[in-house]
Amino acid sequence: MGAPDDSDCSLAKAVELVGERWTFFVLNEALLGASRFSEFRSRLGIASDVLAARLSKLVDSGLLTRQEYREPGQRPRDCYRLTDSGRRLSVVLCALQQWGDEHFPDIASNVAYRTADGRAVSVRFVDDEGVVTPVDEVCSERS
Repeated sequence: MGAPDDSDCSLAKAVELVGERWTFFVLNEALLGASRFSEFRSRLGIASDVLAARLSKLVDSGLLTRQEYREPGQRPRDCYRLTDSGRRLSVVLCALQQWGDEHFPDIASNVAYRTADGRAVSVRFVDDEGVVTPVDEVCSERS
């Protein structure tokens, strides 16, 4: 049995969209407030052609929007803003970092996820009644 066809599986479609390493880093920087090409480039040290391709893919997929801005005396340029769909990926990034923190404790996290008033948050399984369920009590089943 091979990997599922994208049209048959939401996980396959999501992985196709955001599963590339640089895409996660671009999204992470957008969540941290980066919006201009130069900000992404300097924060990530990513090649311009790779960054341009990732930003275009994220815009085409509806995770970022492209907006024009102009500095005084400069030509118009694009900036990139997260859409609601893009912001919702923060849960995925937080869960992945949380897993990394647990399994690679000697490597420091570079992002902290907090409430507006500064309290730390974490990702958990919550059932339809709002009860947190330990991961070892969650079963995966094919639907």
